[in-house]
Amino acid sequence: MDWLIGIGALAASALLGYYIGVQFTKKKCRVNNKIRLSSDKVVDSVDMEDLGAKKVFCRCWKSDQWPYCDGSHNRHNEATGDNVAPLIVKKAGEA
Repeated sequence: MDWLIGIGALAASALLGYYIGVQFTKKKCRVNNKIRLSSDKVVDSVDMEDLGAKKVFCRCWKSDQWPYCDGSHNRHNEATGDNVAPLIVKKAGEA
């Protein structure tokens, strides 16, 4: 009977070790897989004068019109169940 307890303890230890090992070796997921991948950081700036009444900026990192939104987040959301959407910047009082 003692050997059953030993096997159970060994199995539990192995399972715990495996779980901890998987947690520490998980590959970090990259969010940006498209925009200026050779850059250390992707930084864009837009002059206030160039904004006009309204601009829509991409936050999903999939737009072909970067930094502006082209609706690519819709396909991404359908495929993944995610809920990303653009940043909309508009003048106060504009629709």
